[in-house]
Amino acid sequence: MDTIRLRDKEFSLFITEQEIREAITKMATRIKADIKESNPLFVSVLNGAFMFTAELMRELDGPYELTFARYSSYKGTSTSGEVKEIVPLQTDIRGRMVILLEDIIDTGLTMEFVMKKLLDEGAAEVRVATMLFKPEALKALLKPDYVGFEIPTDFIVGHGLDYDEMGRSYKDIYKLNE
Repeated sequence: MDTIRLRDKEFSLFITEQEIREAITKMATRIKADIKESNPLFVSVLNGAFMFTAELMRELDGPYELTFARYSSYKGTSTSGEVKEIVPLQTDIRGRMVILLEDIIDTGLTMEFVMKKLLDEGAAEVRVATMLFKPEALKALLKPDYVGFEIPTDFIVGHGLDYDEMGRSYKDIYKLNE
């Protein structure tokens, strides 16, 4: 589909499923080379990262431990600026390398909050893998370790990303028509 409609907004095709798969395969290759024989804990940040996480873990194809956490700072199409922990991490991270799996980083404030929290709780190291990164929107002192795509500041949906909880199930990524 070239365009989709969610509630009161129209979106146009931005990144295809095939482009997403290729980026995830490249990212998995880099991660495997970097972590070698270590035993990192992968933490998928819900809800948006569920599709990215499933595809990345399939590409990593190893004995890695995976868990989930949920944080939120969004209402509608913009960030509230306040990070809320909705589903806390349930796994002991002391002394471990943690790789956070995120769908998108824009301001970076949520990831900065989560990284600091995990380091304060005893993680030996925290890395970030994100499918999408908006460097122009960044407000935090943060540089993701692994990035699928650097994109402009457009609002996007699909492939796990939503607009008021709608649109996550699309296999492609769409950007808001202004």
